[in-house]
Amino acid sequence: MKKIILIFIFNILIFSTTYAKHQYEEYSFDAFWKYEVKGSNNYYQFNSDLIQDKDVIKEIKNKKKTRLVSYLLFEDNKIKIDEHDLPSYIKNNKGLLPSHSMGKSLVSYVTGYAICEGYIDNINVKLDDWSTVKGTLYEGQKLIDLLNMRAGDQKIIGEKKFNSDNRIKDQKDFNVNVYPIKKVMNSEILKSTQKSKPIYNYNALATNTIMNYTIFKVGDDYQKLLNKVFKEDAKVKNSVFFSKTIRTRFFDQKKGEYGRYSFYADRYDYLRIAKSIMDHWNNDTCVGKYLKTIYEQRINKNKDRYDGDRSGQFDVAMYSKKYGGQFHFNIIGLSKRKILGMSGFGGQNIIIDFEKERIIVVNSRDRHYNWKKIVLKKLKKK
Repeated sequence: MKKIILIFIFNILIFSTTYAKHQYEEYSFDAFWKYEVKGSNNYYQFNSDLIQDKDVIKEIKNKKKTRLVSYLLFEDNKIKIDEHDLPSYIKNNKGLLPSHSMGKSLVSYVTGYAICEGYIDNINVKLDDWSTVKGTLYEGQKLIDLLNMRAGDQKIIGEKKFNSDNRIKDQKDFNVNVYPIKKVMNSEILKSTQKSKPIYNYNALATNTIMNYTIFKVGDDYQKLLNKVFKEDAKVKNSVFFSKTIRTRFFDQKKGEYGRYSFYADRYDYLRIAKSIMDHWNNDTCVGKYLKTIYEQRINKNKDRYDGDRSGQFDVAMYSKKYGGQFHFNIIGLSKRKILGMSGFGGQNIIIDFEKERIIVVNSRDRHYNWKKIVLKKLKKK
């Protein structure tokens, strides 16, 4: 009961005191069923050579203002900066931290594995064999166009027109993250829709469509695939999971297209996952080639401004000019470097510099920390 009250209070606080383009997403560990991956007995063990970074320490100590709760910097194959001050409700839930929209990138990562394991042919396949999207604008779309958020869905959903990534048009209660994909696609709003001009339009429905298409193609092996990604390759220590879009026992929760990109892991397991991404890229594995392919096919965001949100706050999504395969690329001032970024509501960031083999993982309750000082400055370091 105490845990439920704490989560409820936190939801009220974060909803009433924060603003971001990535609209409020319910924060809960136990409200929804899960696609869970148990930790590995052979989990990856980091080496450390820690330094005291005054800028990061200052931001953590001032967390009532900055809302920063965890910061990790990994380079030279070691953790170099490791600072955190986790709230009690996080500690009481095994240190699990929400990814929010960083989970969109992890959906893409799993999709890459599905391609490499032979469940999906390639990124150019058309969604013409999946009855769930039949009669909607997504029918017959190329997978790469959904991965690049250019599916021509801007009249229905997305930040391009509606300033929200998860609400259908003007329907305030129609959050696509809390309804099964079939219910969304069968809605009156989606039925008989036509694809509009393909432009960059960041939204949650494109990601959930990708995730559920992968679930459809992988079938009964979906849990096996997730185990491959997170347990065998990333070698996470503790359980990680994607939330499902169901929370009632009236559904057969073990099978079905219930994918939702919301992902949870503890701070070190986020770093383990990031390291696995970096290793795939640098070792030119099949998954690494997938990542390089979506990098090569990245598109311009074509935004009018790159000067932060309405509060003047930054993160990698707001300070990068290109998008590819559910990842952010081309950080301003560093566009010649192959740097991959993941971004989530409230300032969650994972940034991987493949050339410098440097990873930064940031977890926060809101985007009020000095991103340019503790992230961008570190990336610019030679």
